[in-house]
Amino acid sequence: MTAVADGTLPYRHDTAACFDERIGVGGLTADEIAPVLTETAATLERLRGFRAAGTLPLLALPTRRDDLGAIAAHGERLRSDFARVVVLATGGSSLGGQCLAALAGEGGTAPLFLDSLDGGALAAVFDPAQLGATAFVAISKSGGTAETAAQALATLAALQDAGLSPARHMLAVTEPGARPLRGLAEAHGIAVLDHDPGLGGRFSVLSVTGALPAAIAGLDMTAVRAGAAAALDAALDAPEPSRSEPCVGAAIQVALLRRRGVTQSVVMPYHQRLERLGAWTAQLWAESLGKQGHGTTPLAALGPRDQHSLLQLFLDGPADKLVTLIVAARGDDGPRIDPALAAGAGLGYVGGHTIGEIVRAEARATAETLARRGRPMRRFDLARIDERGVGALMMHLMLETIIAAGLLGVDPFDQPAVEEGKVYTRGALEGGP
Repeated sequence: MTAVADGTLPYRHDTAACFDERIGVGGLTADEIAPVLTETAATLERLRGFRAAGTLPLLALPTRRDDLGAIAAHGERLRSDFARVVVLATGGSSLGGQCLAALAGEGGTAPLFLDSLDGGALAAVFDPAQLGATAFVAISKSGGTAETAAQALATLAALQDAGLSPARHMLAVTEPGARPLRGLAEAHGIAVLDHDPGLGGRFSVLSVTGALPAAIAGLDMTAVRAGAAAALDAALDAPEPSRSEPCVGAAIQVALLRRRGVTQSVVMPYHQRLERLGAWTAQLWAESLGKQGHGTTPLAALGPRDQHSLLQLFLDGPADKLVTLIVAARGDDGPRIDPALAAGAGLGYVGGHTIGEIVRAEARATAETLARRGRPMRRFDLARIDERGVGALMMHLMLETIIAAGLLGVDPFDQPAVEEGKVYTRGALEGGP
């Protein structure tokens, strides 16, 4: 079997190369996938109930518009008043925004994300020659994330030392209530946008955490949510799990784990502007499913770059991986190779083609080679790389993760081991330098 989206979605989900009819013994049989698909029905029904009751914010965001005006206004001010915007955040508070902001491309106005605590990198953005033209956005759901709190405190001090107004140069995003980041911001006149308490960071890309960076980059968040709404409706309104794209994706991943020992899940976009989608998906999958001995290990790759490195492992190493390719039918095709120059260099086969055409040919070659090697592989074919398409794909991946959690019997919305690590970190710091 294979599931292919109808024309209402901006992507096509091709799973044929996950089954034995296409790739032989490395693929699943119809008898192996059928019972797992049946298992997904319970979670699908729960999601329908959450949507109807409005009790899961993730499912309400795609049709929401009332919050976007204020977010767009903040984004416009930061984009027009400052030459550079730096986002201080980590994990889900950063990766979703990175995915969306990257759609602006190299020539866009995407913010700089400091998503890992690094003293040298932070000091560099405090360069006096640029500090006056720099704005900072601190994002922390809890308001107490150690990395973001440290960055915000250091930024506040740097601005004050330079005689610059924190109220003008900083903006904060955190939950309502008595939160450390909110208290710090309010004490210094810094505006604060509310983070929905019911949204975990890795599921928050459609909220202010993704919408604000998108607005700074000049992107259309309404289109992102419209794409997400299309994917959500197609998934939840399907008459049966085999017609729901996220159910099919989740069932394939779990059935491959159970039946073929496929313990790793590779996400490999074939476009530079989709590179951060791999990192976002890795966090979403790992933190949602890696509990109580369950889960598979996500890996992020980028085509065509990793055709020259990781692909060797995917093709000829252990048969323990599902590879997900993400390809755009149309994108930034770039220059067309001069046929005469190509022929003169003995590279006539690339002559007359655009860079984008070469990339798409390489993606097709990777897909075919994986299938010939009997390695399970699926493809997401985006109509184009834009806000609607990426919004739809991210909603699919979030739903697929939640449905996979149902199959594995874990809660996709908590992260107990991560919280334990935070407690130990605080204890270590409280012990002194």
